[in-house]
Amino acid sequence: MAEPWIEAIGLFAGALGIVAWVPQIREVWIHGRHEGISVTSFSVVSVALMLWLVYGILVNSLAMMVANVATLGVIFLILAGVIRLRRKEAVTEGHNEP
Repeated sequence: MAEPWIEAIGLFAGALGIVAWVPQIREVWIHGRHEGISVTSFSVVSVALMLWLVYGILVNSLAMMVANVATLGVIFLILAGVIRLRRKEAVTEGHNEP
């Protein structure tokens, strides 16, 4: 495990990374906007984060583990919101047809 001050830098970087996703969460969950969000891209990012999490576990880095678990949670929230909105639109569009 790295020196505590090095892990602190990693934890701070992880926290900033999570804060960066807050505007996207707001767009999806509060404003109901999902245009331009690629579920495929977010899925690939999720796989990358899972691999970084495995790496963090293998090198015993608390910062890597915490940051990647938290970021995966945030990505999951965004994906869940997008999927929910798109299904809701599909159902609404299906009922509007004659």
